[in-house]
Amino acid sequence: MKRIQTTIRKGIGPFLLSIILPIIILGIVYYRQGIYLGSETTLLASDAYAQLANFYAAYRDALIGKESFFYSWSGALGGNFWSLSAYYLNSLFTFIVIFFSKITMPDAFYVITLLKFGAIGGSFYLYAQHNYAVKKWISVSVSLCYTLMSFSVAYSPINMWLDALLYLPLIIWGINRILQNRKPWLLFSSYTLLFLSNYYIGFIVGVFTVLYVLLQIVIFPSYKNTFFLYLRTAILAGGTAMVVILPSIIDLRANGETLSPVNQFFTPDTGGWDLIAKQFVGAYDTAKFESAPFVFVGLIPLLFGLFFFFSRQISFRKKISNCFLGLFLIGSVYIYPLNLFWHGLHFPNMFLFRFSFLFSFLLCIWALQVIETWKSTDLSSFLNVSIGTLVLFCGSYFILNPKRYGYLSGKNVLWTAVFLFLYLFLIVCMNRVDQPKKKIVAFVFVLCIGSEMGINATQMIKGVEKDWGYPSLEAYSASYDDIQTLVSEVEKRPAFHRILNEQPITLNESYNFGYSGLTQFSSVRNRSSLLYLNQMGYRSEGTNLSIEGLNNTLIMNSFMGVESIIGKNDPLLFGYEKKAESGAYQLYRTPYSLPLGVLTDDGIYNATNVSNQTKLWNYLSQTTGEYVQVTSLENEKLTNGMKTEQGKSVVYSQTQPGDAFSMEWEVSVPKNTQAYLSMYSADNAMMKNAKATVTVQGQTETYDMAKIGQYYSLGHYEEATTIPVKVSISGTSVVQFPTPTVLLLNTERFANATKEIQKKGVDLDVKKNRVSGTVTADKESVVLTTIAYDSGWTLRLDGEKKPLQAFENGLLSFSIPKGHHQIELLYYPSGLFLGLGLSIGSICLFLTERIWMKRKREK
Repeated sequence: MKRIQTTIRKGIGPFLLSIILPIIILGIVYYRQGIYLGSETTLLASDAYAQLANFYAAYRDALIGKESFFYSWSGALGGNFWSLSAYYLNSLFTFIVIFFSKITMPDAFYVITLLKFGAIGGSFYLYAQHNYAVKKWISVSVSLCYTLMSFSVAYSPINMWLDALLYLPLIIWGINRILQNRKPWLLFSSYTLLFLSNYYIGFIVGVFTVLYVLLQIVIFPSYKNTFFLYLRTAILAGGTAMVVILPSIIDLRANGETLSPVNQFFTPDTGGWDLIAKQFVGAYDTAKFESAPFVFVGLIPLLFGLFFFFSRQISFRKKISNCFLGLFLIGSVYIYPLNLFWHGLHFPNMFLFRFSFLFSFLLCIWALQVIETWKSTDLSSFLNVSIGTLVLFCGSYFILNPKRYGYLSGKNVLWTAVFLFLYLFLIVCMNRVDQPKKKIVAFVFVLCIGSEMGINATQMIKGVEKDWGYPSLEAYSASYDDIQTLVSEVEKRPAFHRILNEQPITLNESYNFGYSGLTQFSSVRNRSSLLYLNQMGYRSEGTNLSIEGLNNTLIMNSFMGVESIIGKNDPLLFGYEKKAESGAYQLYRTPYSLPLGVLTDDGIYNATNVSNQTKLWNYLSQTTGEYVQVTSLENEKLTNGMKTEQGKSVVYSQTQPGDAFSMEWEVSVPKNTQAYLSMYSADNAMMKNAKATVTVQGQTETYDMAKIGQYYSLGHYEEATTIPVKVSISGTSVVQFPTPTVLLLNTERFANATKEIQKKGVDLDVKKNRVSGTVTADKESVVLTTIAYDSGWTLRLDGEKKPLQAFENGLLSFSIPKGHHQIELLYYPSGLFLGLGLSIGSICLFLTERIWMKRKREK
């Protein structure tokens, strides 16, 4: 470590340049896109807008002690924030959010992203300087190529993956130190930080680095003597990170997605020229499905990397071994089982080939090895290989299938050819000019590489803009103060409550504003509770990546404790009365919501008693009767549309293409009734972009049909009446769903039953990861809560630990005996303490071994 510090001090200028250059170049690229600190356009493309900005805000609340690092009540009944952080937030850079207010999280994301790119540059520079005998300007140049590779810029909206690019050079450097000098500190710390930062991308790097170690042993057989030192260090580093990894693994086993079936040999939607097409300067197809791997890392690493296999200075054993590693990565692109393996046996949801940065890294280290061993006699062969590469590129452009490779244009070829010839000219000059002029050539070299990577980064950013769009600051912050004002108004009430925002900024806004909600969009979620919510009318289908709280019935809103609704319009729901407003938003509150827990009995575990909303409400209230009835729509009238019945389904389609079409009905509503239009749309290709604009009582609301529940509120009525309803369809020319009906809910029966349940309510106080309260039962009972069931919860009843039970595999419940009791529920992620023990033990073992080895050497 002293040598590292000495090298940094001696070469502080180039080292700082390797950090600053990518920040400046990317900063300029962003600025030209209209993105900078405080700009009207934000960097929050793709998941950065819906997820990371909101999770950053929640992490900030945890840092200042307002919320727990272990559990969050914000998303979909609450969930494991420790595991969510392990995937999204555990970067060393995330703490920077504490210096920003929550409304300025777009700026925090911008700063963190740029700092990560700078750190990647510094990391690779140190690796290059300590592992290859090359000039400092060469290390700066190659580090710039590595930092601004197409993968890093194109996938930068998912900026938690950038940490892998930061630690990969340090890990490889650490491996070299172990194999050559038996020095494990760098590898141990780098591995540990990688696994703590992001276990998902850490798996990819971990697999690659093991392959790298095996490669080095093949090339240098003497390294097998230090293999077990590497293995011990890697295992202990993994053990040190177990405080994060083990709870995350347990959470994944309980809530992760099923493994993708291996039902084909070749990866779908790949082309034979993909890896060549993506080596053109500025080549961007898409980061969505059917994309090719992002492997561009600059022409200099490409030319020298390819020459690695032709150079006479590189041993045959080294060429063959590296060739096998390269072929394995290429095979991983085209062979489906290998592709799945790199992604943890689950096919990614867009952002494909998440291991493709390994290609770029390999090209960089191959290039450095060639440059390190370069002799003037290599020039002729190098020029031949480079010109051959240019011919291959230009020739391939004219024979590529335009349907798949239409993203390549003449400008990509021109940029590539111009820079390639420019580099060849500079390389010739570098080999022929005298020493004073070489500094000028080196300066021009760095300038050209900066220009090339800047052009490529510009094209990547434009591609991101085309794929996802960079949202405006107004979209993020225009309604922020209004929503925060109303949330603060709700929080004045001491009892636990949930809020539903009918026009949220994103599905994860509850993390940002700190309220308990029902909506969520996250790769880390409690699938069991979401499956139950979907079963009971909330929309969370497929792998439960998201859940919508809109368009369910009063019964479920009451059961889930949705006391308050925020929205721009009247929710048209019985019991919800306007209490406050701020800007365009209004706050509505109902007296008919349940507390976090209610008393019932063990009959609740009999599925036949609670199989639908009516049965659940009857059982909890110990009443009988029907709350709802289903009737037909009357006097249908179509505008610019036609109707086709297919069994129990109906198809509505446009008659005049390009214009919206609409359906109008009349609905007969009895007195004391809440009315809903029941219109369920499957989440399929036909309905993907379908929007329904519902007009009733002079109020208009637009919904994404494939994302929300099926019950569209038509209002509540104290007297019998007939109301007109209009539904306009846009975004698609055809819609298909089960025949629409009307759901009528008797508000008197609902109110009476709800009051009976409220009498048995258990008021529980929620504070961070702790829930407490008292309860009195006149007989042996069950406390049913709307807390998402998770094995991390523990119950103490009157100070004594008691078992918990999952209700419908989704909600937390427990039994209590007759009498008055003190309840305490405490949440720590399952495996946290075992993981902590493993972490402490691994650190102790590593330090013990280091001390023992030091004393052994001194003897």
